[in-house]
Amino acid sequence: MSKVDNIERMSASDQEEANHTLPKHNNNSRIYFFIIAIAALLATNVYFYVKFKSSGEKLYTMTLQKQDLQIEIDRIEAELDNLVGLKMDVVDPLLQASEERAREVIENLRHKLDDNSIVESDILKARQEVIRLKDDVSILRNGLAELKVRNEVLQKENSNLTQKVIQSGKEITNLAEENNSLKDKVVTASALKVSNIQINGINETKKGDMHTETRARRVDKLQILFSVADNDLARAGDKEVFVRVIDPSGNLFGDASNLFYVHGEKLQYTFKEVINFTNNGEEYQFLWSLDKFKKGAYTVLLYSDNAVMGRANVVLR
Repeated sequence: MSKVDNIERMSASDQEEANHTLPKHNNNSRIYFFIIAIAALLATNVYFYVKFKSSGEKLYTMTLQKQDLQIEIDRIEAELDNLVGLKMDVVDPLLQASEERAREVIENLRHKLDDNSIVESDILKARQEVIRLKDDVSILRNGLAELKVRNEVLQKENSNLTQKVIQSGKEITNLAEENNSLKDKVVTASALKVSNIQINGINETKKGDMHTETRARRVDKLQILFSVADNDLARAGDKEVFVRVIDPSGNLFGDASNLFYVHGEKLQYTFKEVINFTNNGEEYQFLWSLDKFKKGAYTVLLYSDNAVMGRANVVLR
């Protein structure tokens, strides 16, 4: 074999080897590309899976937290309603203001939790507000309990005071009745009484001289002589004396407008005079005129200080 033939044979061999080597290199490149592409796709899928899974878990967690907060708010509101129900007629401006603030916080929390755009930071703030709300309701409960205790004490004190007032009223009424009774007794005891009384028929001459007369046709006046008994309970001074004169037929002399009271009863009087009572046993004289006296007994009654002072009569022939 010649050198030329060897060269040609070697060239052919190298060429064939080259032809076998080139396709193998291209296949490996393609395999690497597909592996990289698949790896990238897997990595992307894993990324999005993890991301969506994390978002889903976070959304689920927030939903649970919102539900827990809603339940807690419902529980607080129910407790607040119970406190308001127990409050009944207890009125206190501070407790009323606390209740209104709690109601406002509950309403704001419900609006926040109903908002779909709420984020985790909002949940955290809402939870803090719920904690403060629980503290406010607890303070409200304690304040209401303290106020009810004070009211019960006041009601008991008022009840005791009312009983004391009622008892005092009864005692005052009894004292008033006793005082009135005593006053009546004092008034009765202090009333003037005559120690001596005498009624005379009087004939008055043209000169003004007066003579005692028993014949009716000659009598011009009735003379009433009386003295007042000493009375330490009676006050000295002017005393009004009412006189009632009754004729032999039992008729009272007097005007219908001449009225006075004796123990609350209206009586008609014939005439009245004022005497100066000095509590020294003075004697007094009243004169009463009539155009014509008739035969029979005339009765004279004297009254003062709402009581009878004395009475006497005279018989004219």
